[in-house]
Amino acid sequence: MGHRRMTPAGTPDPAQLGRSSSWEGVRAVVCGVGASGFAAADTLVHLGAAVTVVDEKVPAETDNVRLLEFLGADLHLGPGTTHSLPEEVDLVVTSPGWSPSAPILVAAAARGLPVWGEVELAWRLRGDDPAPWLCVTGTNGKTTTVQMLDAILSAEGLRSGAVGNIGRPVLQAVMDPEGPEVLAVELSSYQLHWSSSLAAESAAVLNIASDHLDWHGSPEGYAAAKGRIYENVERACVYNVQDPWTERLVREADVVDGARAIGFTLGLPEPGMVGLVDDVLADRAFVDDRQNKAAELAHLNDLHDQSPHVVANALAAAALARAHGVTPRSVRDGLRAFRSLPHRIALVDEIADVRYVDDSKATNPHAALASLLGVDSAVWIAGGLAKGATFDELVLAARDRLRGVVLIGADRAAVADALGRHAPDVPVVEVVTGKDVLMDRVVESATKMARPGDTVLLAPGCASMDQFRDYQARGNAFAEAVRRLGRRS
Repeated sequence: MGHRRMTPAGTPDPAQLGRSSSWEGVRAVVCGVGASGFAAADTLVHLGAAVTVVDEKVPAETDNVRLLEFLGADLHLGPGTTHSLPEEVDLVVTSPGWSPSAPILVAAAARGLPVWGEVELAWRLRGDDPAPWLCVTGTNGKTTTVQMLDAILSAEGLRSGAVGNIGRPVLQAVMDPEGPEVLAVELSSYQLHWSSSLAAESAAVLNIASDHLDWHGSPEGYAAAKGRIYENVERACVYNVQDPWTERLVREADVVDGARAIGFTLGLPEPGMVGLVDDVLADRAFVDDRQNKAAELAHLNDLHDQSPHVVANALAAAALARAHGVTPRSVRDGLRAFRSLPHRIALVDEIADVRYVDDSKATNPHAALASLLGVDSAVWIAGGLAKGATFDELVLAARDRLRGVVLIGADRAAVADALGRHAPDVPVVEVVTGKDVLMDRVVESATKMARPGDTVLLAPGCASMDQFRDYQARGNAFAEAVRRLGRRS
């Protein structure tokens, strides 16, 4: 196995260890016992490390807790357990949502300890013949793009896996002996903040809009976290031609010699880009004579949804796949096969010529605006946890489409204030009631404002955790309320 570098205390240096190393003697603290935290703790225990797991919350699902206890991890769960760091620690692995201002992480930084996210740990444990990573980030569209990319890779006959912020922790896929040949990796700004050595084969930033400012501190801090995805890229940095932030991040990135900047655009593509030529998704980046020729990748009618943001996602996925060597035919076949997950502009029902659409996944103003711009006239359901975001730009852009607005959640006043400034004639109803009947009241209020041909659109522009477990639970509650309305109609 060779020599191992030791820390001053005589324990192995985690930064020098890999998948085939013995981690015996390494003392690791894992912050969080959710999906990422469990994956990290489980892996480190199996590698031989002594693992302590801390979390202020006691999870409702206890199977993972019981398993970690059985494996020998030391668990400290409940209020106050993350206020201090044990004296003897060599490594801290944090779940992605944990802020750098958390006391235990501040203490780790003060001691000069390595603080990794689960994604960083996964990168370091890839092994000798690792699957390449094709990585995607952005304020909106990450999950759809990664799913599209996974579908395209599968159409090529590759054993691929959609992992990361999309659901399955990257670490689980990396450690799976029968894991994917290539990974389509969705990465949030949180995950990228805690990653330092990631070097994707290719990577895309889809867009940058203000989000998570309460966590990152400023738009620049948020963008910088997203930009980490381009560092050390080997083949292609895919950026959004219509979003100057993304091109700026590419220009500032330190990449491997030979890596290319590949733009995607809803307009005509220039050489080195993918884009639209009439109704054709066209490639002028990965063809032999890109100055004079283009490859046809797919037609707009190959997509399940031809909304502009969905087309942009398809182009970004196609660029990443083409950079990996996928054929144009597989791009077409994968896009034809793709279907989006629930709660992403999903039609729930049409009642009395009014469409009820669930886009609960629209958890920031940028995503909500994309939904609103896809309909002609909407009764908009908005509100929740704004995460420091403002709504002036959204209201200015969408006010002519608003029949009315129904507001919910802790930060509904932020939306109401923007409406008052920029759309004072739009009717607004605030619904404040218990969770059990909340969505019934919301749907009832929206239905009273709607007219035939309108869309009642749940696109909150905010996170959900003030009133619901997550955006899925919020979307499910909305869909159930609409179905109850349909049965009464």
